Amino acid sequence: MQCSTLMKADIESCQLDETIEQVALRMKNRGIGFVPVCYGEGEVIGTLTDRDIVLRVVAEGLLASQTKVSDVFTREVVSCSPDDDLSVAEAAMSKHKKSRILCVDQDGTLVGVISLSDVARVETGARSSALLRSVAQREARP
Repeated sequence: MQCSTLMKADIESCQLDETIEQVALRMKNRGIGFVPVCYGEGEVIGTLTDRDIVLRVVAEGLLASQTKVSDVFTREVVSCSPDDDLSVAEAAMSKHKKSRILCVDQDGTLVGVISLSDVARVETGARSSALLRSVAQREARP
């Protein structure tokens, strides 16, 4: 199965100059905990998660209304191509201990996102369990 078959294409993203408050409100309204961070027309440069907000804004006593995405986002981009086989996305998720992977085109423009729950819907129990165990190990790291 190609990644394009499974990826979600209706993606909320944000820009570096937005405040955490602005993005957090959109996350709340859409019921999501993950937002790709993009330049201009969708070139992915990182991600912002609800965990990033808690650990890098709230726990540090920063004001969400005055803190920019550029100050706290995760700069690591783990991605695959929409044309890749799902096994490529799974391997990258496992290697990088990520519960979501970005699908980008050849120009680095965001076209979709695949999450662990998406994989679990289409993979066998053993295969999705192995991926979940692998990704969950990130929580056990010191």
